[in-house]
Amino acid sequence: MGVKTSSSSEMASTLPLLVAENLSVTYQGSRGAVTAISDLSLEIQEGEFVSVIGPSGCGKSTLIKIFSGLLQPSKGQVRLKGTPIDKPRGDVGIVFQQATLLPWKSVLENVLVPARALNQDISVAEKKASELLRLIGLEKFSQHYPSELSGGMQQRVGIARGLIHDPDLLLMDEPFSALDTMTRDHMSIELQRIWMAARKSALFITHSIPEAVFLSDRIVVMSARPGSIVTEITIDLPRPRTLETLGDPQFILYCSELRTLFEKLVSFD
Repeated sequence: MGVKTSSSSEMASTLPLLVAENLSVTYQGSRGAVTAISDLSLEIQEGEFVSVIGPSGCGKSTLIKIFSGLLQPSKGQVRLKGTPIDKPRGDVGIVFQQATLLPWKSVLENVLVPARALNQDISVAEKKASELLRLIGLEKFSQHYPSELSGGMQQRVGIARGLIHDPDLLLMDEPFSALDTMTRDHMSIELQRIWMAARKSALFITHSIPEAVFLSDRIVVMSARPGSIVTEITIDLPRPRTLETLGDPQFILYCSELRTLFEKLVSFD
């Protein structure tokens, strides 16, 4: 058995960190109403890493918007620590597809952006930012500017920025999609290391089955639009996972099972 961040017995004895119940989202467009998500329910436990995979347009990014408080569902409700998410909150962090760093600010100042927006004590936040830069291996680049960093380094800064205000839940919307394959593999290892150190609950959106299997405690598979959950798979692989994990027979089996599920359950029309 692998080492887990939170054992099943520990999870069973506590309430879920996040609960989404019967979510539906309908957008009104110029050609009529479009339902992006239909009757979706999901729970995330304390300290759990959950990935969501599904075809393009199935509502994965819509979930991120709802869980971050940027979008209200047409039906249903989301609660974080028992409190409805009805607006952006300081206990939720977000890492976007692109690092979206401010080019005129240093690495340190980019990490501090959420802390300043939340009116946190900057002297305390600066110490936290320095700790995070050490954690992501960029402490020597604190005064550099985004243009002086590689794509992978910029994404690590984005992760640090998502953690600076010490959120309970970290949302990541395909943060490695713009990176080449080798850099993505390296970033998956880095993200796992950061996550294991920070011990945050995480929801990770990705199109990559191997990436989801490598990072996750649990994988949620969504159908084509309107998106709903068709199945979930618990990933029981030892941590920390390494590049050698990619050749593990159990890892390969999980990937194969998920690809088969896509063929049977998910329409790409």
